[in-house]
Amino acid sequence: MKLSTSIGLGLATAGVCGAAVLLSGAVGESSPVPATCPQRWGSDDIGGWVPAAADIDGVEESLVPGSPVKALICAYPGDNTRPGGERLAGSRTLTDQAAAMAGDLAYLPVTTADVGRACTLMGGPMTNYLIRFAYPDGRALWVGSAEEVNRCVRTTNGTASSTSYAGPAITTAYKDGIWRPVPPEDPCRGPGDRRGQDELMVPGRPGRLTVCRDATYSRPPYRKRHNRDIARALAATLNSLDTVPSDNTCKGLGGATQRGIRLIFDYPQGPAAAVTISMNCAPAVNNGPLQADLDDPVRDQILRLAPS
Repeated sequence: MKLSTSIGLGLATAGVCGAAVLLSGAVGESSPVPATCPQRWGSDDIGGWVPAAADIDGVEESLVPGSPVKALICAYPGDNTRPGGERLAGSRTLTDQAAAMAGDLAYLPVTTADVGRACTLMGGPMTNYLIRFAYPDGRALWVGSAEEVNRCVRTTNGTASSTSYAGPAITTAYKDGIWRPVPPEDPCRGPGDRRGQDELMVPGRPGRLTVCRDATYSRPPYRKRHNRDIARALAATLNSLDTVPSDNTCKGLGGATQRGIRLIFDYPQGPAAAVTISMNCAPAVNNGPLQADLDDPVRDQILRLAPS
């Protein structure tokens, strides 16, 4: 692993951005692309930018398709109150850690549509990142994102994007040369972002369900676990709802006082998928990319599984 640092701004936060391009010497009609970091961040966006989008199979369904063998991380630190044109501060090349990094980013849910979200507006340091994943056949894929205080970052490969937040893990990889996403001490507080949640509330075949009650997690008991059969039955129910692309907002229901519920679906491999149930709001069901209304039978089914 190699770390190079240029003079200027120090590392304060992390992000991810990307696009796929042909490496120098690759066969094809596209012009060769240098295998080095751009000297400046080429956008006013915090995250969500790549130098170019490449024609690689699977880029619409996954941030990092296939099996890259090397990752070049480029860091562009700055301030989120004055974004745009940040200078390259340094780079690190990962080899033995590249596959794990690519695999975890590939698990994040993506969409080719715009996804709305509510963001806090705290000012502070941020770091944009470009990650260039190199493949054995000579092709490469850029992924771009950022770490910043509001966690309101878009990650992209130039074709598909994700609102899932990977900033701290990317910062650790850049600074220490280790890809090490840290699981939450409390599963109720985990991110719960999994590939396929742009198509289904609960993708795949979960192996366990944790039902978390009350977003503040301050009144025990607030957590209750259930086995595979219950997890898959509730997943099927949620997947039967009529969904719309999420703008991650909802309209409050007057007079409603029920505490919110968060559903964490765990899998034998890869990250969990989380679904938030806002009992006092409509639409009440939200997994990040998708939203749906909550009818009484589904509400009753969830309440029966929740801690009392």
